[in-house]
Amino acid sequence: MTQTAQTAQTTELVTLPAYENALQVFTTEDSLDQLYAEVENQVVGVVYDISTKKGRDQCASDAYKVARSKTAIEKLGAKLSAEYKEIPKKIDASRRRIKDRFDALQERIRKPLTEWEQAEEGRLAKHNAAVMRLNQAGANASTSLESNVLRQMIADVESTAVDESWEEFEAEAHRAKQKALDSLGFALADREKYEAEQAELTELRCKQAEQERKDREAEIARQAAEKAKADAETKARAEREEAAKREADIKAAAERAERERQEAIERQKQAEARAEAEKLASEQRAKEAAEAARQAEIARQEREKTKAEEEQRKREADREHRGNVNRIAMQALIDGGVPEECARQAIILIAKGEIPNVSINY
Repeated sequence: MTQTAQTAQTTELVTLPAYENALQVFTTEDSLDQLYAEVENQVVGVVYDISTKKGRDQCASDAYKVARSKTAIEKLGAKLSAEYKEIPKKIDASRRRIKDRFDALQERIRKPLTEWEQAEEGRLAKHNAAVMRLNQAGANASTSLESNVLRQMIADVESTAVDESWEEFEAEAHRAKQKALDSLGFALADREKYEAEQAELTELRCKQAEQERKDREAEIARQAAEKAKADAETKARAEREEAAKREADIKAAAERAERERQEAIERQKQAEARAEAEKLASEQRAKEAAEAARQAEIARQEREKTKAEEEQRKREADREHRGNVNRIAMQALIDGGVPEECARQAIILIAKGEIPNVSINY
């Protein structure tokens, strides 16, 4: 604190210390006692003749001088106390101002790095998403898909250009693309084999049915020729029986063809059901993984919140403990005769460590 040098004020009974030396007087235990003793020595012991006007005037004059000395000392102390009360406010204002300036400077200095980090994050996210799309294409390969669908998926993957624009992800992208093409190629080969087998099976069944029909017709013709040689009754009976047999055979063939068609439909449904079940199972596993990650994140946030609350409680408890210790120490100073404001300022200075060789045990 800078203070302009001032001439020491003098009353008729005592000379007050200069302002720049006043703090030491008011914070040293016996300095004010010495001023008091100086005043006391000049007025105590004087015998006044109260019966005369001169004696009464002298008594009143000395009492007034004592009052003036008291007032001068109180004014000096009040001025000193008022000025020292403003010091913490000035310090806090300066501290806040310089903190804001340093924060702004830190942000300005780090701005190029922050902008680079944001751009780098976006670049990596773009490449990772592109690699993930290739990996997903391979993961989606399945023999339950139609061959034309698989061919379109292969064409989509092949149309994905992997070059230097992928930067450090180029090698990984090549591997992901090749892996996806391999998976889709294997799935397409298996699906084409399955579709060819189904077509061949259908063709064989048709040929077999045609051959059976021809065989039946040949047998009917043979039997008819043989029976033609029999008498009319036998022929008529044979023709009736043959007609009935033909009708039964046709009905049986129709029923067999319908049964085979239903069996083919059932096999197709079962294949589709297996594919749907696998799809649902995959989706369920993905949901369970996402839920597990979400629960883990919630648990982590709860732990951080609990830790932060515990640290805050410790800080508040420590601040309350220090405040109680400071108040007890200040009250001890007051009880020892130190003015409250002086005692408060002394505790503040000691707590800040600005008084050499003096400390407070917390």
